[in-house]
Amino acid sequence: MRVAVTGTPGTGKTTATRYLESGGRDSDSGSESESEPENDSTIDLEVVHLNELIEDDELYTAVDEDRDSVVADLDALAERLEGRDDVLIESHLAHHLEADRVAVLRCSPATLESRLRERGESEAKARENAESEALDVVLAEAVENHGLESVYEIETTDREPAAVAGELAAVCRGDREPSAGTVDFVEYLT
Repeated sequence: MRVAVTGTPGTGKTTATRYLESGGRDSDSGSESESEPENDSTIDLEVVHLNELIEDDELYTAVDEDRDSVVADLDALAERLEGRDDVLIESHLAHHLEADRVAVLRCSPATLESRLRERGESEAKARENAESEALDVVLAEAVENHGLESVYEIETTDREPAAVAGELAAVCRGDREPSAGTVDFVEYLT
């Protein structure tokens, strides 16, 4: 089983998947989270943080100085991951790779913009990502690449990482039905 966890930058992908990696333990204290104990956030998949792989192994074709980012080499990434099953791939690019299931994390564009600014992103980059979220860009790409039957939207705006991780674990286990098209943030653009 190969699961992609994707979404616009700032939706909580890395935070939730690190929680999954820890087996439901708070990464700071090492203790189990008590925020939503009913969520079973254990999975039997290796977690691959694609952005780290891109940087560490220099799997990019160019550096985009204007956006302060790299242009990922998707062919090289696909080749690097070839033959690896039982993985959860996390990145805003994960939906561009082969996957059996794709979880698209969603977040209110206003909250997303604020999170990105707090991370030190420029106002223009934060706004561009917020608009992308409002327009369902990542969701549309995921559906186009994988089909409605393989895409699962997870709203993260006001949820704790444990709850989001529990939803991701349910997707991985097949305990959740596909749900593309359930989140709507288009009002942000008006």
